[in-house]
Amino acid sequence: MTMMPTDDAGHTSMPAAIHRSLASALAAKGYSQLTPVQAEMATGGHGEADLLVSAQTGSGKTVAFGIAIASTLLGGAARFGEAGQPLGLVIAPTRELAIQVQRELDWLYAATGIRTATCVGGMDMRGERRALERGAHLVVGTPGRLRDHITKGALDLGALRAVVLDEADEMLDLGFREDLEFILGAAPHERRTLLFSATVPRGIAELAKTFQTDAVRIAATAPTGQHADIEYQLMLVRRDEREHAVINTLLGSDSTSALVFCHTREAVRHLTARLLNRGFSVVSLSGEMAQSERSNALQSMRDGRAHVCVATDVAARGIDLPNLDLVIHADVPSNPATLLHRSGRTGRAGRKGVCVLIVPENRRGAAQRVLALAKLTATVRAAPGIAEIEARYRRQILDTVLSAADSDEAETAFVAELLGQASPERIAAAFLRQQLAARPVPEDLLPLPVGEMQARKGKRDKRFEEEDAPAPAREGRGPDMEGGVWFTLSLGRKQRADPKWLLPMICKAGGVSKRDVGSIRIDDTETRFEISAEKAADFAERIRQPGSCERGIVIAPAGEVRAEHRRRKPQSGPGGKPGQKPLRKSHRGRGTPAAPVGKPKGKKPKRPT
Repeated sequence: MTMMPTDDAGHTSMPAAIHRSLASALAAKGYSQLTPVQAEMATGGHGEADLLVSAQTGSGKTVAFGIAIASTLLGGAARFGEAGQPLGLVIAPTRELAIQVQRELDWLYAATGIRTATCVGGMDMRGERRALERGAHLVVGTPGRLRDHITKGALDLGALRAVVLDEADEMLDLGFREDLEFILGAAPHERRTLLFSATVPRGIAELAKTFQTDAVRIAATAPTGQHADIEYQLMLVRRDEREHAVINTLLGSDSTSALVFCHTREAVRHLTARLLNRGFSVVSLSGEMAQSERSNALQSMRDGRAHVCVATDVAARGIDLPNLDLVIHADVPSNPATLLHRSGRTGRAGRKGVCVLIVPENRRGAAQRVLALAKLTATVRAAPGIAEIEARYRRQILDTVLSAADSDEAETAFVAELLGQASPERIAAAFLRQQLAARPVPEDLLPLPVGEMQARKGKRDKRFEEEDAPAPAREGRGPDMEGGVWFTLSLGRKQRADPKWLLPMICKAGGVSKRDVGSIRIDDTETRFEISAEKAADFAERIRQPGSCERGIVIAPAGEVRAEHRRRKPQSGPGGKPGQKPLRKSHRGRGTPAAPVGKPKGKKPKRPT
């Protein structure tokens, strides 16, 4: 942060480069500090140059470019004249961000008499057209809707003095490059073009080279520095306890406002339903929702009626929720840019925030790679347990009692009546039960030992490395069982084996449920799988019975199959399956299975339905 200078009386004074009409708005808003990007715009002395600015998400870019274009739009005047064709245009990637930008610029330019208009998808296009016909000094919109208005003659950019592309990298990621080129091509050549972006990939550099003139490159923050206001935590959990960990993280946090990210709309719907059932005040954001639903959800978070928002990446891109101090990644981000944009919803403009990555143990390697590529460090921790959350509940209840005022005159008589009919202990117990009933019950997790997690940090466990590999060298349903017994099945990748249909086959053959089956590991010519210790003996007995397996498929204890390989390798096919012809020699010298006896050559075993 950059401290504002003060005058002799101790009042905050704005840098001289900030337009006087905006300086009064900033002072009235209580600005005593400027973020690095805002300070650069206020004191950088860039004049009317084009700018290519990279700054961290949440660093106050909207106020920054508002400061930067004020002199271009207003010149030396304190107020705008009559509104006609727009003088300024701000392009944002999403509806929410565009509306948010308009709201910010409205208070920043309040003293100038500015008239703004928004043009965003999902809103009434006729109302937007009427607003443009009435005239606007500044238009804020999304690429697709702005192009529609230009094409239909409702938006004339002939008088434009400045164009701002906010979150330019996100617009390219969302596929808006063609729309941006169309809009910028319709604007006057003599104009200022400002590109604000969290990162400057090659696509942004090419866009700047095409549509900017001698642009000044500004990096408002160190490109390798971790956001100092965000604490990153990596929470390792078991595969089937990811949602439980999300619930306990919310319950174990002092956060008043949290944002939970999921990869898909279906995941958002499912997690939102679970949180509602557990008593959370929760809303959701996804691309399938109508604009009115999304606006209502965001307003519920802003006014405190909802405390948790579950969202997809696209729906929550660019939104700013006041007092948001917790971001949870329910799904591991797929790349560093996604991680940074998600996390940047908290720790904004000097506020502190916490970012938690909920990571199933088999995805630890992927999470660490994304963190490393984003140049971030995270503290490895276990998910909050029941004891920790219940202790927090007790502290909250005790604080509520100790901070309560003494009974007033209206309450004294009823307090005396309560004490006359029940003991203080009974009243306290009733109050305690009422308080606990109003709080969600935490989930019973089986946390991974923190010591074990930290010991593994820095060196990859082979099991995780195999599961993170893009090639399907191994596919598993869960971690290895304690004391589980291994079996083999005579189908592998060459027979297009897939856990989705192997699992029902295994359960049917051995008379077990899905819970009794552990890891499933698919090799080239066979599949190994694990059966729980208490079911292994019965399973082995069942598979020896005639007709337990489908024709041509052999299931056997792993040791027996290996012994059969040693005894009958020249006469058996892959996996020691009886009834197959010997292996044929390939040109590489490896064995290739011939067709099963009695079946057409090359025909694979029938896939179960």
